[in-house]
Amino acid sequence: MTYLANPARYDSMEYRRCGKSGLKLPAISLGLWHNFGGVDVFENYRDILRTAFDKGITHFDLANNYGPPPGSAEENFGVIFKKDFAQYRDELIISSKAGYLMWPGPYGEWGSRKYVIASCDQSLKRIGLDYVDIFYSHRPDPETPLEETMGALDSIVRQGKALYVGISNYSAEDTVKATKILKDLGTPCLIHQPKYSMFERWVEGNTPVGSLLDVLGNEGIGCIPFSPLAQGLLTNKYLKGIPEGSRAALAHGFLQESAITPEVIAKIQSLNDLAVERGQTLAQMALAWLLKDQRVTSVLIGASRTSQLLDSLECLNNKDFSPEELTKIEEILK
Repeated sequence: MTYLANPARYDSMEYRRCGKSGLKLPAISLGLWHNFGGVDVFENYRDILRTAFDKGITHFDLANNYGPPPGSAEENFGVIFKKDFAQYRDELIISSKAGYLMWPGPYGEWGSRKYVIASCDQSLKRIGLDYVDIFYSHRPDPETPLEETMGALDSIVRQGKALYVGISNYSAEDTVKATKILKDLGTPCLIHQPKYSMFERWVEGNTPVGSLLDVLGNEGIGCIPFSPLAQGLLTNKYLKGIPEGSRAALAHGFLQESAITPEVIAKIQSLNDLAVERGQTLAQMALAWLLKDQRVTSVLIGASRTSQLLDSLECLNNKDFSPEELTKIEEILK
C-alpha cells in the first residue's frame, strides 16, 4: 500500500532554530544508530520511520558506519526513502557522517580529505540521494590537520553534496578551532552532536574556553545530543536489573552488562520515582531534562519499537521543571 503522510504531522511537534542559522529542527529527531541495520527486521523499522514522520519528526540521522553491519542502516533507509519518502524529500532533513572505520587500509577512517569525501560519496550512493542536508565529521582525527578535515566539509558543500556541515564528539577547544576554520572558509558550522544525558555530562564541564555548551551558545551553533537515554539505562527497562533481550544482553550491543552496577540501578530507581511524581516515564523526563536548555536544538532518540518512539514523544507535553525538581535530580546524580 502506498504510504501517505499524516496531514496533521506538523500540528503537535515543536521546531527549534538551529543556533543562528535559518534551519529549524524538530525538538525530537530520530537516530538510526541501532535497530535499522542488517540484523534488524525491515517492517519493524519501516513502521518506526513512518510513525516518526507522521508525528512531525522531519530529521533522520545516519552515519556511514551505522548498522550492524556498517553501511546497512543507510542502505535500509535508502530502500524506505525510495518507497515511502521520496515525494517528501523537501520536508526532510537527512544527515550522515564520516569518521569511523569503514574499509581496510590507511584511507578507511578518521579525517583525511581522501576519506571524508569518499565516504560522503559512498553514503549518498547507499541512501540513493543527490545530497544530504547535514554532513558531519564524526570524530576529531588527532593525526590530520583540522584545516584538512574542515576543508573537506567545505568542499562537500561547494560540490552540492550537503547543504550544511557539523561536527560530532569534538572537545570544546577543538570546536572553537573548527568553527573558526569553517567560518573563514565561508561554510559555517551548523551543529554539534555530542554524547549527552543525565549520566554523561562532559559537555557541561569547564575548559579553558568554557564548557562545550557555552561555546555552542556563544558561536550560534546548534546542539543535538545523542544517547540521551544512556543506551536505555534512563528508561524503566533496567529498574530491576538486566532483562532478557535488552540492549545490555545483546552480543553486538554497545551497552555492556558491566555498566549496570547496583549504584546505577539505585540512581535509576530514584529518578524513576521522581518521573512518576511528575506524571512521566523515566525516559520522558530524561529527554525533557535535556530540552530545558535552549542551546539544545533537538534531542536524538533511538527506538527499537514504534511504542518506544511514541512514549518518547510524550516528553514534549511536560518539559518544565521546578527548582526543587532540578535540585533533587542533581542530588540523585551525585
